[in-house]
Amino acid sequence: SFHKLMAMDVKAAPKVTAVLGPTNTGKTFFAIERMLAHKSGMIGLPFRLLAREVYDRVVKLRGSHEVALITGEEKIVPKAPRFYVCTVEAMPLDIPVACLVIDEIQLCADSERGHVFTDRLLHARGEEETMLLGSDTMRGIIQKFIPKAWFVTRARFSDLAYTGAKKLTRLPRRSAVVGFSADDVYGIAEVIRRQRGGAAVVL
Repeated sequence: SFHKLMAMDVKAAPKVTAVLGPTNTGKTFFAIERMLAHKSGMIGLPFRLLAREVYDRVVKLRGSHEVALITGEEKIVPKAPRFYVCTVEAMPLDIPVACLVIDEIQLCADSERGHVFTDRLLHARGEEETMLLGSDTMRGIIQKFIPKAWFVTRARFSDLAYTGAKKLTRLPRRSAVVGFSADDVYGIAEVIRRQRGGAAVVL
């Protein structure tokens, strides 16, 4: 009957969950736990270093024989992995998985990488569940393109406060300085090197 067919369609449709909120709210950790609750999964992360960190965490929980790491620079693929940890650009979307996660989905708006994140938003799906993690600024866009998406809002674990402007040369030793372009990062590092004697740079 028509009602039975409709019920089958609803049951068969994979769930799309958007977990939105500010930084430091445990979104990625929550998504890893959800992914590992499925028989298979794939998570796309914005940076190689974060992908490596998540890979190491998942390997501790599931063993290296069950987890693959795929980034632009590194590929570790055991014989029959159940879980894939990747950078968003390197995700092998031809491999079906039960749960698929995209982290930092607000990078859809990025002028250089946005097309990849937008493609994942529109087309990448897990067979049972898809999770989109990111800023609450994506709520309207996700609602527009995925009307049946389920939203989860995460509150910040710690306070983030603005303490006012400070000179780079007066920062305490071992401070972390975040720049939002490669030029900023290298320029700031050079000032700190000249004034303080050294700086480590992570891109």
